[in-house]
Amino acid sequence: MAGGIGSRFWPLSKRSYPKQFHDILGVGKSLLRLTFDRFAQFIEVENIFVITNASYTTLVNEQLPEMPVSNIIDEPAAMNTAPCVAYASFKIFAQNPNANLIFAPSDHLITDEKTFEDSLLKALDFTESNKMLLTLGIKPNRPDTGYGYIQHHEKGVSDGVYMVKTFTEKPTLEIAQTFLDSGDFSWNSGIFIWKASDILEEFNLHQNDMYELFHKGMKKYNTSEEQAFINKQYPLCKSISIDYAIMEKTKIAGIVPVDFGWSDLGTWKSLFVLREKDENNNLKHGNNIEVYNSKNCLIVEESNPNKLVVVEGYEDAIIVDTDDILFISHLSKEQEVRDITSDIKEKYKGKFS
Repeated sequence: MAGGIGSRFWPLSKRSYPKQFHDILGVGKSLLRLTFDRFAQFIEVENIFVITNASYTTLVNEQLPEMPVSNIIDEPAAMNTAPCVAYASFKIFAQNPNANLIFAPSDHLITDEKTFEDSLLKALDFTESNKMLLTLGIKPNRPDTGYGYIQHHEKGVSDGVYMVKTFTEKPTLEIAQTFLDSGDFSWNSGIFIWKASDILEEFNLHQNDMYELFHKGMKKYNTSEEQAFINKQYPLCKSISIDYAIMEKTKIAGIVPVDFGWSDLGTWKSLFVLREKDENNNLKHGNNIEVYNSKNCLIVEESNPNKLVVVEGYEDAIIVDTDDILFISHLSKEQEVRDITSDIKEKYKGKFS
């Protein structure tokens, strides 16, 4: 899933070039490329699909030239993850009614890729013969208030597979600490595994209007008529996440608790925590960045490789310089970037968003 805007990574991530297409980890590859390479280790390239906004199709094709262009699924509008999942599931089901699917964001960090692969192969093996909608739950290592939490039942239904008990969205710090102490809560990774037939059945049951919108195109998927049909139907969908639309309603939600070095890279601070820093705990991303009498700063220069950036006398700051925007904020305010971008978008009529 590569259609998001990554608004909390503004101003580097903007509608015209979202964060999944950037090398924000400084490793020479975009997040999309890293995600593709990770899955290509154990899934044939012809079975990897990227669903993204139609305006990013060229970017996807440029960054993943070895993937068939027909495997880039165009969304005509940004409608959150439920319509995205429904559309892709119907399209792939029309190709193969027995398809076993993984849905994953394109902009997450995974450090232990072998455990990641083993966890998904285990989940796929389970969903192949069991009717269940699985998600990977990340073992929490701190009481983080920026993630959703999933509680599982104590007794497993299979080795390492549990039924979901509760979902909780972004709790207070006190509640998050309680979750951490209990040992039966995981962070919601947003990575899902299920048979195409099973997820479509649950859409029919819990989001029937959306199901019917896409079901009308069963004879059009994977034909020359598909895109015109989707361009008409897709914007009619309710904008809702797959978590709210299906996972919190279904009676067959399951979880596989895992620990493979995961981050959703949702905010500037999450990047700051992960990246290598200098002796004063400053993260410098870009060329020709000089820092004096400053500590705990995240400094990004993406406007000009020949530009000199000098930072003096700052502490706990986010400083991001792009072609048309200079953004300076306190590191603790990273969750508020989304509100700022919304305000800027309104004031400047989308010019800087």
